[in-house]
Amino acid sequence: MSGSPEPVDLSTQRALTDWLPGRLAAEQPSILVIGDVMLDGWWSGNIERLCREAPAPVVDIQSRESVPGGAANTAMNLAALGAKVSVAGIIGSDDAGEDLRAQLAAAGIDVQHLHAHPDMVTTTKIRISSGGQVMLRLDDSARTVPADALAALAASVRAAVERQDAVLVCDYGTGVVAEPVRTALAKVLAGSTGGERPLVVVDAHDPRPWAALQPDLVTPNAQETARLLDRKLPEGQQRVDAVGAESAALLHGTGARAVVVTLDRDGTVLLTPDGLRHRTWARPAAEKQASGAGDTFVAALTLARAAGLPLTASLDLAQSAADVVVHQPGTSVCSTAQLSRYLEAFADTALSADELERQLELHRAQGQRIVLTNGCFDVLHSGHTRYLNQAKQLGDILVVALNSDDSVRRLKGAGRPINNVVDRAAVVAALSCVDYVTVFDTPTAAPLIRRLRPEVYAKGGDYTPEMLAETPAVEEYGGRVAILDYVAERSTTAVVKRIRDGEGAASPVN
Repeated sequence: MSGSPEPVDLSTQRALTDWLPGRLAAEQPSILVIGDVMLDGWWSGNIERLCREAPAPVVDIQSRESVPGGAANTAMNLAALGAKVSVAGIIGSDDAGEDLRAQLAAAGIDVQHLHAHPDMVTTTKIRISSGGQVMLRLDDSARTVPADALAALAASVRAAVERQDAVLVCDYGTGVVAEPVRTALAKVLAGSTGGERPLVVVDAHDPRPWAALQPDLVTPNAQETARLLDRKLPEGQQRVDAVGAESAALLHGTGARAVVVTLDRDGTVLLTPDGLRHRTWARPAAEKQASGAGDTFVAALTLARAAGLPLTASLDLAQSAADVVVHQPGTSVCSTAQLSRYLEAFADTALSADELERQLELHRAQGQRIVLTNGCFDVLHSGHTRYLNQAKQLGDILVVALNSDDSVRRLKGAGRPINNVVDRAAVVAALSCVDYVTVFDTPTAAPLIRRLRPEVYAKGGDYTPEMLAETPAVEEYGGRVAILDYVAERSTTAVVKRIRDGEGAASPVN
């Protein structure tokens, strides 16, 4: 899969392919990041002795690195993904502030609205590590933000927002975007109507004060969500269910059109007023000195939405970008090229039945439940992504068995498949909810089911278990058949017909 074969309407694009990041970058959306810019320090060295004054290790520093952090890291990620980025915030007239401004400008980021003030301390977070382990973090920041610095930032908000495709608020509680900045931003956005209003995304420790902006998206993490709800969240799948059950409260409390709750190793949950609930699953790395994956996530999500990608596809893309940076040490960014390579890695992802059987044995040894579903998945659409998300929630590991090209032709006719099995496997495997993909060539999936013995066999459509040829195979070993939602207006056949008839897209969907 090398390059988009034809010009693509991004508003209908759902598959995550290796050419998609480049296509999004080509849109070059203009995005303003306003909020708490910081400088992250990473100091590392060797420990060979304890100090005489106390039983504390002595770190002999071997290397020092400083990189933009906080809102500045979000801006760096946006620039690396192809956006035209501006930053608005407040820094000190100190060495850290000069370093931060220089690094942002070197990345091509507009810093004319980054205000320096002699009485301000540039927020810094220095991590000291040895042998790959962070030993200590030193934080330095202003106790209060000078009033005239806040007034200057508020006065520049209108000019900063002008002609932006998106505004991303990064409020980590230092006071930089408190009053009067918040009110100034709300007034400017209130004066923008219809197509003039930019996409508004809020990434804040407390999204409630930003409800007046009526943001398009807010992205609280688990701790922030718990504070919003004034309750402790459970762990694992119960945490996901608890968040989903509070959809109305979260939407009301944040004033947002959609809420994306980020749950670190448990991925993310999307909540919307119309009841849409989309889930992503993280592919966590072994513990590393990684920081800022949340910044990468919100940057990729904002870029994708500003470029016109559907909301659920934007969420999957953002999860992939976050998965890239958690495998990198320090405060890092995900570039267009890195994201493309990550998605390209799924191109040869279909496993043989032998290899898949070995992998599933390892998962079962860890007490994990296997869910299997099958289908052609020729042209990916919202019905597919919705039901695959539902299937994943029935267990721990989701296996998707694809009909081979010959099998699709036997089922659908000589004009199908539209995409060959390599391409179909790649786009399905790139979905965060999918763990494994395999291919079968038999008339039904029953032989594969008998071999893999999944705890749950899931099927989407207007079936009953009695209608499925695979049901007897599942029942032989005591498995369960689950019938998932049928989305009547979404079908590959209907999509293909519209393409061949030269018709436009159906009514917009998320």
